[in-house]
Amino acid sequence: MFMTEPMSIPTPPKTWYLYLLECQDGTFYTGITNALEDRIATHNAGKGAKYTRGRLPVKLLHAMACLTHSEALKAEIQLKKLPKKNKRAYFDIDQN
Repeated sequence: MFMTEPMSIPTPPKTWYLYLLECQDGTFYTGITNALEDRIATHNAGKGAKYTRGRLPVKLLHAMACLTHSEALKAEIQLKKLPKKNKRAYFDIDQN
């Protein structure tokens, strides 16, 4: 009789997202997540970032898929350094 080790099936890597929200007061919020729809719902439930809690509701302006958590963090840092007018351009979002 052969005893074999149980086979482990590799799980696919999670997709990370860089996202840009527009708050009710017109300000922007930038974040990263690996569960985009859940994260937006969390923000709108008032349980997300402290910044967005007093500026509800928020709407998703754009999200960009990243290959890794590290890539998403680097993109978030880069985006947060931009002035507001350039954040829309980062995603090539219409200014209207």
